[in-house]
Amino acid sequence: MPQRYVDAIVKYLANRDYQPLKPRQLARQMGVADQEYDSFRTAIKMLHESGRVVLGGKQCLMLPEPAGRFVGTYRATARAFGFVTPETPNSHGDLYIPAGADGGAMNGDQVQAEVTRRGRREGGQFYEGRVVEIVSRATSRVVGTLRRTEQAWVVLPDGRGPAAPVVVTDVGPGAQDGQKVVAEIVDYARPGELARGVITENLGASGQIQTETRAIIRARNLPEEFPAPVLHQARTATEQFDGLKIAGREDLTGQTIVTIDPDDARDFDDAISLTRHGQEWRLGVHIADVSHFVTEGSALDVEARTRGNSVYFPRRVIPMLPEVLSNGVCSLQADQPRYCLSAFVRYDAQGNVLGRRLARTVIRSAKRLTYTQAQAIIDGQTGGHDPKVVGLCQRMNELAHLIERRREAAGMLHLDLPAVELVLDDQGRVIDAVPEDQSYTHTIIEMFMVEANEAVAEMLDAAKVPFLRRVHPAPDAAGMQRLGVFTRVCGHKLPRDLTRHDLQQLLKTVKGRPESYAVNLAVLKSFESAEYSPVSVGHFALASRHYCHFTSPIRRYPDLTVHRLVAELAANRPLPAVDVPALVALGQHCSMTERRAQAAEDELKTLLVLQLLAGKVGQAFDGVVTGVTNFGCFVQLNHMLVDGLIRMEDLGDDWWNVSIEHGEVRGERSGRRYRIGDPLAVQILSVNLPARQLNLAPLGQRPAGAAKPAPGAPGKPPGGKGPKVKGAQAVPPPQAHRKRKGRPGRRERLGARKHRKH
Repeated sequence: MPQRYVDAIVKYLANRDYQPLKPRQLARQMGVADQEYDSFRTAIKMLHESGRVVLGGKQCLMLPEPAGRFVGTYRATARAFGFVTPETPNSHGDLYIPAGADGGAMNGDQVQAEVTRRGRREGGQFYEGRVVEIVSRATSRVVGTLRRTEQAWVVLPDGRGPAAPVVVTDVGPGAQDGQKVVAEIVDYARPGELARGVITENLGASGQIQTETRAIIRARNLPEEFPAPVLHQARTATEQFDGLKIAGREDLTGQTIVTIDPDDARDFDDAISLTRHGQEWRLGVHIADVSHFVTEGSALDVEARTRGNSVYFPRRVIPMLPEVLSNGVCSLQADQPRYCLSAFVRYDAQGNVLGRRLARTVIRSAKRLTYTQAQAIIDGQTGGHDPKVVGLCQRMNELAHLIERRREAAGMLHLDLPAVELVLDDQGRVIDAVPEDQSYTHTIIEMFMVEANEAVAEMLDAAKVPFLRRVHPAPDAAGMQRLGVFTRVCGHKLPRDLTRHDLQQLLKTVKGRPESYAVNLAVLKSFESAEYSPVSVGHFALASRHYCHFTSPIRRYPDLTVHRLVAELAANRPLPAVDVPALVALGQHCSMTERRAQAAEDELKTLLVLQLLAGKVGQAFDGVVTGVTNFGCFVQLNHMLVDGLIRMEDLGDDWWNVSIEHGEVRGERSGRRYRIGDPLAVQILSVNLPARQLNLAPLGQRPAGAAKPAPGAPGKPPGGKGPKVKGAQAVPPPQAHRKRKGRPGRRERLGARKHRKH
């Protein structure tokens, strides 16, 4: 299928380190198998005929030079200049837009840019441009904090991206400085002027968890209330459900089956059974049959498709399905008959797969266990539990270890990206953060979910039906090269031709070391993001050739699409014809809604932690240097696992050399050094809540006007005053301009772990 290579080729050629190669050389660099070369050549031909690639000297492939004008997406910076990313990549990449040449464009706007050559720089042609037309606006509203200035009321937009204030008029008699509001733009900014708008919604006082949650929901355009027809259909489906009607389904109500979920979960969409017969294991993964209640094309289905997934905030959930379904008849509650689609997998004594089967079933969960309760049973605290449940938990523990060893031998990657759980008081304020639960029962469920997802994908592939897969491509050569440079900075050398097992060894080597988080995150960033697509490219991180999402149809729409095919396959009915282009579009939509939800969840979590730290200005914390740039060092606080920046001016009075080779900032006069992976005691200088920024300084390096550190703080004062910077290059931190990605990585070892539920 040549289409699978099209985007990969363009992305590879767009890398700034790319040197023109002939097609066969390019295929080798990209790791294309010999048997796939014909498809690869066809993809190149398609790109050449459409003008997206050109043949240069010696028939080497290149991206075309930028045209005189092109359409792209405008990205502003905090320093008044910006860039335009072209819709069709060219050899130059993003176009530099100097200050004053943005034509009134705002972050994310689609614009037409005019290109001007500005001579040569660093061995290549340098271009700059100006915005000549705004094709479409990214947004017509802003969410932010209302502030009163000497001249006017303004809204300061929330978020890390640069955004100018919006002047608002007619704020009303109840307007108060510090309120969180939504403003509709009525007059976009012109050169030298601010945009003007009107307030359309008052969200409440800034800083309150309900207000900040609503603000993020508005800013991310997340859906909230369900339309009346959707609620009506959900209630009708619930009222008509009769779990005792089992015609056409296998009756498993007499089997010992349990659910294992977080303490505060309310929607239980998966349950486990497991028996052993001689040397053979028989695993059953039972998933709520949401497809029985949500028929394709119905109002309920259209709404679920639009939402794409549920969104989980502290103390609030925006569900994909109305709660009468997600927390009711689709939730596998204990001692209640529930419809399921079940994946059965047989294993030998070593945990190798012997066979798979799918079925439409009815189950009755014997026990709702939390991860902590299940772990206690496995650890021998069995008092008060049914012996059948105890035996099941012990068998689950044994089989999960076998599966994990088998998958690790195949190359499955375990990324160690720790996360914290926030501790909130009754008013929703963060009062502490504690490490996320690391009980092995999380891994048990994770292994079983991965096995079920893989089993379903294998059987759908065998049936030769297109379906929405969870794909994670192998990293390209450019990504591996960047990872190699970064790991050398951290003191670890990787072989030239990296394999999964080399990555496994790297992750084992850094485990428990200060640089562990930075290296793990760098490995993650060397990969492309996992997404939804019908294209069969496998799942690299899971070392799986066939993979899809099947196990969470309550909260993920792709799982629901897979369920509809599984239901037909299990009933031995003819599989429906599938519109592949429509499936591609659906995959893109669901990937977008997933990214949107994760960004919203991460943003609120970061904001809540920063609110706590805003009351600790001047206090000391232990951290680790996780990145170095030519404007400062990034440090992660050990306890809160939040990232902050030490700016060059806060490092002290010295001439600072930035070394890309060693990943360090070194003071020429003092000899002080800040290097990736180094432990570092820091103090909090300031917190900018609207911008989601944490500003730090090395402990003892107190700029003028900064608060004194708390007594008894760890570390030694490095001393010094103002900075001088030498060296224009930098080693960017793997998490720069990026919020934590701990949960998605932990959820599925790059795609499979269960989402935290509320």
